Amino acid sequence: MSGTIVITGAARGQGAAHAELLASAGYRVVITDVLDAVGAETAERLRATGGDVVYRHLDVSDESEWERLADELAAGEPPLRGLVNNAGILRHGPIADTTVDAWELQQRVNVRGTFLGIRALAPLMEADGGSIVNVSSSAGLVGSTGYAAYSASKAAVIGLTRAAAAELAPAVRVNVICPGGVSTSMNDDEPVGGSSSSAPLARRASPAEISPLVAYLLADASSFVTGSVVPIDGGLTAV
Repeated sequence: MSGTIVITGAARGQGAAHAELLASAGYRVVITDVLDAVGAETAERLRATGGDVVYRHLDVSDESEWERLADELAAGEPPLRGLVNNAGILRHGPIADTTVDAWELQQRVNVRGTFLGIRALAPLMEADGGSIVNVSSSAGLVGSTGYAAYSASKAAVIGLTRAAAAELAPAVRVNVICPGGVSTSMNDDEPVGGSSSSAPLARRASPAEISPLVAYLLADASSFVTGSVVPIDGGLTAV
């Protein structure tokens, strides 16, 4: 499959790693974020290595910004073939210390952002087919102290994925990956090691270790895969 791929939260971290791999595979990649300076630098860096990469500002929780991006993509080439709902936010802390604002922020970015992305961009893929990869977390599969709001949001992404996979088939495939701890700046709010220290591999992943799974789920090689929940967590949910 070739065409355009949109990746949210791609100025840095996992999203930037996914953009680098997908650009090297020949896709046109639209990286989006609210970190405009960092996002523009990432796009420029990837273009310097030969990638067809552009940056667009996108607050994933803003319905109007998704509509604006959809209008741009509908008028452009090559056609949209994939969406990676990667943008996410984490605030670590016990339930007793979690404010309503912290709770709502994680639901708004992690769940509402994913929903709005599917609703806005899936119609652009229905004619020629496409694939959506949502990014949940091992925290959406198992409980862990200090992750109540984050876990709730990531469990909701799993449920949303399953419903969207059923509704959008057969034209658009929708899958969700569940990374364990990944070494990115989003982990700055976590205790050292987070939940990863209890996994059999006993470490965090690098973002580049997650990207090949994303690329597979976007590609024609995964044409019979939809509605799947795929852990990539160093064995955390196996024990």
